[in-house]
Amino acid sequence: MLAVFKALFLVTLCLASFAQAGEAASRPRIGLVLGGGGARGAAHIGVLEVLQEMRVPVDCVAGTSMGALIAGAWAAGMSPAVMRRELAKADWNDMFLDNPDYSEMSYRNKTVLRRYLPGSESGLTLDGVKYQSGVVSGQKIKLFFNQLVRANQGERSIEELPLRLSIIATDIGSGERVVFRDGSLTKAMRASMSVPGLLAPVEDKGRKLVDGGLVDNVPIGEVRERCQADVVIAVNVGSPLLKAEEVGSLLSVSAQMINILTEQNVTRSLASLQAGDIYIKPDLEGLTAGDFARHAEAADRGHAAADTVRQQLARLSTGKDDYAAWWKHIEVTSRVSPRIDQVEVVGLGRVNPVVLERHLHVLPGQTIRPANINSDLLRMYGDGYYESVDYTVLSQHDRNILRVMPVEKAWGPDYLRFAVNLQADNNQGSGFGLRLGYHKTWLNSLGGELLITGDIGSTDRVGINLYQPLDPAQRFFVEAVAGAEQSPLNIYQNDRRIARYKVSETLASVAIGANVGLLGPVRLGWQERHRFFDLDIGLPSLPNADLKIGGWKVGLDFDQFDRMYFPTRGWAAQVSYFESPQRAYARLDVDLKAAATFGSNVLNGRLRYIGSPKGALPEFDAGLLGGFQNMAAFAPNQLMGDEMQYVGLRAERIIGRLPLGLRGDMRLGLALEAAKVGVRYTETERRGVLDSTALYVGGETPFGPAYLGYGYSTRGASTLFLFIGTP
Repeated sequence: MLAVFKALFLVTLCLASFAQAGEAASRPRIGLVLGGGGARGAAHIGVLEVLQEMRVPVDCVAGTSMGALIAGAWAAGMSPAVMRRELAKADWNDMFLDNPDYSEMSYRNKTVLRRYLPGSESGLTLDGVKYQSGVVSGQKIKLFFNQLVRANQGERSIEELPLRLSIIATDIGSGERVVFRDGSLTKAMRASMSVPGLLAPVEDKGRKLVDGGLVDNVPIGEVRERCQADVVIAVNVGSPLLKAEEVGSLLSVSAQMINILTEQNVTRSLASLQAGDIYIKPDLEGLTAGDFARHAEAADRGHAAADTVRQQLARLSTGKDDYAAWWKHIEVTSRVSPRIDQVEVVGLGRVNPVVLERHLHVLPGQTIRPANINSDLLRMYGDGYYESVDYTVLSQHDRNILRVMPVEKAWGPDYLRFAVNLQADNNQGSGFGLRLGYHKTWLNSLGGELLITGDIGSTDRVGINLYQPLDPAQRFFVEAVAGAEQSPLNIYQNDRRIARYKVSETLASVAIGANVGLLGPVRLGWQERHRFFDLDIGLPSLPNADLKIGGWKVGLDFDQFDRMYFPTRGWAAQVSYFESPQRAYARLDVDLKAAATFGSNVLNGRLRYIGSPKGALPEFDAGLLGGFQNMAAFAPNQLMGDEMQYVGLRAERIIGRLPLGLRGDMRLGLALEAAKVGVRYTETERRGVLDSTALYVGGETPFGPAYLGYGYSTRGASTLFLFIGTP
């Protein structure tokens, strides 16, 4: 009986092959070429829509860069209509930011990012300093590709796709053209889109691969070779060269250099077109390679361009039934995600697997939902230890295996980090700061870290921080801190600076803590401080202080904002309580914040309290108010006292976004603030509730927060202020 079934199976295969051969013989072999062009490549979707309407089947397809994305998704069975829908669902402003929402990152990584510029991270090794290979590693882009080709349903290999596919990339080491005809589909798509300097190269078989547009942006020769195409349909969406007067900045010069290289190979490719081939060049005037948010418009223009060659396409059209059979062979409609029998993590060297696995919620017996696995992998990436975190689903011996594939940073585990800041206002003048940090990670298998910092400028500071988790999942930790700093403290009366002190302080503390999921830590510890006030200029305004303060400190630091400095949603709560048995006083700090978005408008609220539940805050440990988001009409730290209560409301309008590959948005804001100081050590004649109104423009930039504004109070204070950098 088994032999009979085998015979029937072979006969069926032969009949199917004869049918396909007969159908192929009755029409020309067609090769489709989808060229690169960044966001302009969304025009390919419109072209595919017309091919579908005209019932034009294709025997092979080749793509470069954005053309590789569209070609790969199409060959994997995604219709043009679904592509439109998926591109519309994608947040393109977020796609080129690798990190997850700030709320999804580990607290330790947040602590470092608050103090240093994200792009400044450089590796320090025995061979010297190593740098990141791109502004963006492509973490979210790769996960987006996975979702497009349904990677949760199983590994998609190019050679197993029903439509022959070629994806073009460039070996950045040799300049050679690399053609993917087999292997991981999403890896090939990601490699082909790796714009040099923007997206990190993809490593494959010892090569570092970048955008294929550098060597073959419209790969006509590939489809002639791949399926011996009789007719080539070539779609060119490349960016035109800039005019001479448009080339001025370093960025525009770099873009022009890439465009020149691309146009040279496109010219060679187009010269190989033959009389029967069809060439489509959509009118994409005004659309740039970075206009991903305008994907629907680009698709419409591609549709319009393909409409103009309908007469040529008509000769390639097939019958309704034949086309339906061809597309049914390609389209994926019934595949479901398999139940996972085993979960494994591969590729780790120094990172303890438990640290990564704590974020993974897929268990044996469950299926994989793309949104869930993407969230898990982004949380892993948010720990800050990896270049990328990917996954695949494999079938081995009738078992389905979820394989998580983190790639540890090649430039780690020891890093140099930098930060700068510049601040100025018309009350106390200008200040600056330069910060350098040495960050050593994975001191042991539990993930111990050492951070040594140094600041020079208006505030001089040195510090050392030792952070030691107590369990593999890093739920509990011990933290030791020591440091010294010297900073200026201005004393004000009636909005005039009357004195300036140099405040010197040394600090040492040790605490035990627990991380409450991704909310943040709670801590309990002992702190020792030595503070010394030295009059620099002006009249003596504070009691002489050369004091040592020791006491218990307990606190929590929860942060669920989606962004570090200018959030669009979320909340944060910082609470600390310090009690000094030696000085017979206690200090309570409470800082509550929240943000919500309504269209292009963001509303921020803040409540703050600084006071003494026991005794009174002495001058050397008083509360401070003043500065942006802290009573902006007053200079930084202009208000000094005890029992300070603050409420603030900011309304911001998003007025623009930074270019692709950078980050953040720019905002126009109005801040309404009020404060009451129970016991005043400065501005002693200003009684009652103080008000502040500020108008500003600002946002989060690659250099940290930046804002320029003017604050005014009906109580006579006003300030013109500027800040750029990391606080």
